Amino acid sequence: QVQLVESGGGSVQAGGSLRLSCAVYKDTYDLYCRYWFRQAPGKERERVAHMDTSSASTNYTDSVKGRFTISLDDAKSTHYLQMNSLTSEDTALYYCAAGRKYRSGCQINYWGQGTQVSVSS
Repeated sequence: QVQLVESGGGSVQAGGSLRLSCAVYKDTYDLYCRYWFRQAPGKERERVAHMDTSSASTNYTDSVKGRFTISLDDAKSTHYLQMNSLTSEDTALYYCAAGRKYRSGCQINYWGQGTQVSVSS
């Protein structure tokens, strides 16, 4: 049973930084697709960052481009979200996800439990 365990959330002042971690356990060898999502109160879940580790390609939602970076430590099967220049708009529950790559592209198969990020202005 694949399990995703997140850590690194917390409270920070505007302009600060946090790094979220998503450790993936068991049967990780083909989980090439790695994600970070977030959901703010009263809003829909939003995909923040995606990495296709088979090609090392990444993409980000416009509001975080230049501030957030998704990365992977393959040896640890852990992916990260480095978040810099945080604003109150980044306050949300952050979820990691992982999935397999099919002919149609990346899919999400597993989710983490969520970690809260709160940014005070």
